[in-house]
Amino acid sequence: MRSVAVVIFAVLCWGAASCGQPQSRLVELLQGPVRGYRETKYGIYAFYDIPYAKAPTGADRFKGPLPPPVWSEVFEAVDRLIMCPQTDQNYIMRQAKGTMPEDCLTASVYVPETKEKNLPVVVYVHGGGFLQGWGNLSTPKNLVKSKKVIAVTFNYRLGAHGFLCLGTENVPGNAGMKDQVALLRWVKSNIAKFGGNPDEVTIAGYSAGSASVDLLMISKLTDNLFKRVIPESGANVGVISIQADPIKNAKEYASLITSDHFEDLNALEKFYQTISYEQLNLVNTINSKDTNLYMKPCVERYLGEEMFLEDSPVNILKSGNFKKVPMLYGFANMEGLFRMPLFDDWKNSMNEKFSDFLPADLKFESETEKEEVAEKVKRFYFGEKLTKNEESVLAYIDYFTDVIIAYGMLRSVKLQLEAGNNQIYLYEYAFYDDDTPPVPYTNNVRGADHCAQSFTVLDGLFYQTQTNISDELRTHTKVMREIWLNFMTTGVPIPEDSKLPKWQPVGADWSPYMSLGRTLQLKNNSLLKERTLFWDDIYEKYYFNPIPLTSPFEHTELYKP
Repeated sequence: MRSVAVVIFAVLCWGAASCGQPQSRLVELLQGPVRGYRETKYGIYAFYDIPYAKAPTGADRFKGPLPPPVWSEVFEAVDRLIMCPQTDQNYIMRQAKGTMPEDCLTASVYVPETKEKNLPVVVYVHGGGFLQGWGNLSTPKNLVKSKKVIAVTFNYRLGAHGFLCLGTENVPGNAGMKDQVALLRWVKSNIAKFGGNPDEVTIAGYSAGSASVDLLMISKLTDNLFKRVIPESGANVGVISIQADPIKNAKEYASLITSDHFEDLNALEKFYQTISYEQLNLVNTINSKDTNLYMKPCVERYLGEEMFLEDSPVNILKSGNFKKVPMLYGFANMEGLFRMPLFDDWKNSMNEKFSDFLPADLKFESETEKEEVAEKVKRFYFGEKLTKNEESVLAYIDYFTDVIIAYGMLRSVKLQLEAGNNQIYLYEYAFYDDDTPPVPYTNNVRGADHCAQSFTVLDGLFYQTQTNISDELRTHTKVMREIWLNFMTTGVPIPEDSKLPKWQPVGADWSPYMSLGRTLQLKNNSLLKERTLFWDDIYEKYYFNPIPLTSPFEHTELYKP
């Protein structure tokens, strides 16, 4: 009787401020009734922290997600600031002060204040290097305010909890990616109850979330779960996206937690199964010199159950056996800016032993060969030596822009085009205004930092407040959201009748592409062609193309394919 009374109360109070509490909406999900509340600032209804699956615990903690809980009483979908267990060494995490329960698989749904049904849906995957973050690190409320889309954010398991990969029945790998698949299945089954169209879903993500949606695109588990993809600064073939040697990573990661050594993988597995979540998240490897995040997606070994990734992304793209869907694909022009806090420390290290900074997905026959390649790369970007002059600093930013983000995305574009996907809209985000801080050690040079486009389209980072923004930024933000919403609703970023510049899909040699800066300009020259061809030559010779383990306790060493 209580649930019936709640429904009657919700109906009576629909749109009525006189009821003495915030306006609410009640939605009957397959799991049970859920109530969300109106947020006056945006004129939307928000349903926070709804369990979409259940994380297994104990010795099963690294397995795929379990079905979600069910309930009979009304679930109050208020913001509990739930996030998955992770290190809190990051500034944003310390500011957030959220709760980190073992069972952290929750989703938030944002619904516009409209009677329209069958609205397109966007699902955003958060970033954080597969180590940090939570669904509402950056929210999509301004997009939903347009009344054109419903948006979903969510948590997935992070670090070793989500991405330890041993190829065993207890630790098969990719738990965090299987969480993401579970979320998309939940959306497929439930979003119509909120007024969304389950057949009009766009998946979008930033940083590690970008790599995630790019990987979701090529996974066989995601057939018919989405229609369009927006990867923002991260690719499925990038060094941040896939483990080359999961067993080696697991052993090295363990060595950062304990002084014990594990030559026997049974003991290594037992170690991870029994340590606390606090110990599991003691280490933050996001600033490793070779950009090896250790815990990230992997190619799985077949164990008789669902596999998220059966082969390496490069092999899948070359085979052409993946979903060809419209894609809005790009990165910021100064992605490497997020490495600037390390410049003063790393400058000397890069001068002394540049080979330490080569990306982790390269494999060499000998140290001599590695040093020769390192010298070649160093001269290409820096000449003889890094200094604190403007030229070295900008080259430093270019280097990490390319190694971490840009090259992987442009490589993926090339492979997809060769496989027949002719619906990729490529861009470089380059906006800055007078309030953008200049690059240190330069004469007022400015550019767009890592995922700057994402935090323009979304509502900024958790700790940011958009007050006293310039008229130029306000206008630019409006245009960016219009472009993103166009793509989410039609699959085309700029329609034929728009006053914005015409935008054709990218073709050979990474051309044309849209420059999204202080003005919008479709450029017919190739995006970063010289730098991309330079890396193409290196990756053609030295790329470590990961393969699954052939035995559950085989210790794989680095090899040259």
